[in-house]
Amino acid sequence: MRVRSRLALLALTLLSCLPQARADEGMWLPLLLKQLNEADMQKKGLKLTAEQIYSINQGSLKDAVVQFGGGCTGEIISDQGLLLTNHHCGYSQIQSHSSVEKDYLTKGYWAMNREQELPNPGLTATFIVRMEDVTSQVLAGVPTKGIVEAEREKLVQVNSQRVAQAAVQGTGYQAFVRPMFNGNEYYLFVTEVFQDIRLVGAPPSSIGKFGGDTDNWAWPRHTGDFSIFRIYAGPDNKPAPYSPDNKPFKPRHHLPISLSGVQPGDFTLVFGFPGRTNEYLTSWGVDETYSLSNPAKIKVRDAKLKVLDADMKASDKVRIQYAAKYASIANYWKKWIGETRGLKKLDAVRVKQQQEAQFQQWAESGDEARRAAFAGLLPELRQHYATVRDYTLARDYVTEAALGVELMTYANSLLPLLDMADKKVPLEELAAAAEKTRKGSVGFFRNYSAPTDQKVAAALLPLYANGTPAALLPAYVKNLQKQYATTGWSAYAAQLYSKSRLTTQESAYAVLDEVAKGNVTNLRNDPAVQLAQAIVTTYRQQVLPTYTAATDNIALLQRTYVAGLRLQQPERKFYPDANSTLRVAYGQVAGYQPADGTQYDFYTTLDGIMEKADPTNPEFEVPARLAELYKNKGFGPYAYKGTVPVAFIATNHTTGGNSGSPVINGRGELIGTNFDRNWEGTMSDIMFNPDRVRNITLDVRYMLFVVDKFAGAGHLVREMTLVGGPGSEAATPENGKKLEKIKVKRKPAKEKA
Repeated sequence: MRVRSRLALLALTLLSCLPQARADEGMWLPLLLKQLNEADMQKKGLKLTAEQIYSINQGSLKDAVVQFGGGCTGEIISDQGLLLTNHHCGYSQIQSHSSVEKDYLTKGYWAMNREQELPNPGLTATFIVRMEDVTSQVLAGVPTKGIVEAEREKLVQVNSQRVAQAAVQGTGYQAFVRPMFNGNEYYLFVTEVFQDIRLVGAPPSSIGKFGGDTDNWAWPRHTGDFSIFRIYAGPDNKPAPYSPDNKPFKPRHHLPISLSGVQPGDFTLVFGFPGRTNEYLTSWGVDETYSLSNPAKIKVRDAKLKVLDADMKASDKVRIQYAAKYASIANYWKKWIGETRGLKKLDAVRVKQQQEAQFQQWAESGDEARRAAFAGLLPELRQHYATVRDYTLARDYVTEAALGVELMTYANSLLPLLDMADKKVPLEELAAAAEKTRKGSVGFFRNYSAPTDQKVAAALLPLYANGTPAALLPAYVKNLQKQYATTGWSAYAAQLYSKSRLTTQESAYAVLDEVAKGNVTNLRNDPAVQLAQAIVTTYRQQVLPTYTAATDNIALLQRTYVAGLRLQQPERKFYPDANSTLRVAYGQVAGYQPADGTQYDFYTTLDGIMEKADPTNPEFEVPARLAELYKNKGFGPYAYKGTVPVAFIATNHTTGGNSGSPVINGRGELIGTNFDRNWEGTMSDIMFNPDRVRNITLDVRYMLFVVDKFAGAGHLVREMTLVGGPGSEAATPENGKKLEKIKVKRKPAKEKA
């Protein structure tokens, strides 16, 4: 009896340690909300049904959500295709329209009529038409045993392409298939991609980037991180290339905007395209991230950012050229720092080890089939992580340090021309390739400063040489280490940039003209090409084969591990890792305690902007117009307790790609735009903690205030559907009917130039 009692107690202890689907954790597939999440969401305050969030047959919230470009989210906020996203998501488009003379980055931009809305070649907005579980079709004919991962992936890709093509045959739609649960399931996504997206409005950087890198990934936050675009369509309201004859897109649904604000405990839904998470990573994967990969990447980016920062402050031209690049580099640099600290705070490696011990016991205590499938899994995973460790480090130093030098990236893009010449392809093919490369170089040189890049090279090349495991460092680079042991890498960089013909557009084009005529001598002998060729060749021959083989084996075993976890914990609701597909995350408005003795409130206001104001620091400059509005209390209907709300936090599980996602209340109304996470919660890509993870949202009332009162673009506000303000009532669904859209009646705002 005592033995049985001890066994029962042990079983209860093990069950209590198993990872559960904790409150507000998860990035859920909209297709499965009805069966997995609807009841829980409604318990937390959702007034809608799952069908009103995701529907194929009628307009639903999904029809107001787009993937903006390739890495952000946007939401439709008018029946004329007006699109709201983050300022940092539209940053590269704002930069592309900027110059020293027309500095829209610094001063902002507002189109006061349709003719002033600016086209953005290459920018897209992608709607999800429908999604479908196609696991059986994708895995048809794919062996479950006796096949290497690379061969399995080829079969999966062939089947996926066939499924996607069949799904859109005879339509104007596009389609793709994505793996879920590490390849245990596959889902089809049918999309409609719009190509004519025009810039409508963007606040000045002193609003859109207020707080800069100091406040990035931090709370409290006071950044007006938004920009506004518009989708245009052909005469049939279908996607069409840019044309001045295109008309504003008419969506199936646009989000009504609530003026009611938020309070602690209010339901929040984030609808968007989260990029990448690794929630089911093993302890060895966490350790690789925490102790190896992140520190190396942080060190390299820290060095690069210091160089760029100094040169951008010294030159307006360089500042505009490198604005988007700097922001991109800095964003994940700071995120990795926070992630590493967060994983340490949670003792993530030990927690994962405990979970793995429980899994191992479950595997070994099962029947013969279970033991055969899972008992040897974790030891094998550990071995492959040990094998790949040095190769992961070498890969990180190539991608971050060596190819973090733009001259190396450009030289690497020219190496295929040498391969073609060595293979003696017909001259017309070589000439065509050279011309294509030449055309593709225009954007590179437009945003390139050779003197700045030379300083970057002097800083990054020694990090690459010293950080790469010696056995995986090219002999060419080892010789440079010896040759410049006394004078240093700065001397090498000076010589490299003085002798290379790839540092200016004129001389690079001259080299390409020679290649087009069949003469590749100067390209082959260029010192930048020689260095890039040495680095890339060594990487492809000595690093990539072992790295690929080991990571393929890890992927195969990880897929089996995730399948085993789902068998081990049949009562747990599992969600697939983010992979840039449409997801729903839900939670509630809440403050948090970041450290002992410190408590953060759930919202910030315009008062905080004025408190942070510092005219000597570009990150905390406040526009004179904003200061004037604050002084005169010119807040209009956007006021709350005598000021204007700026941002709020909630417990939603988000990641990169959720930038620009609509944050929606329980009635299906827009209350804000997601733009960041708190620094203490950045480890949520690997390990979620409900007490520490918060998503940061721009309060929609601050966006409206800036557009209406600051910019004088009241015509844009009048285009939107506002609900919940004075003289109106909230829009509420009724028995599954289409969401009401109630206009707020108020005097038109005066438009100002």
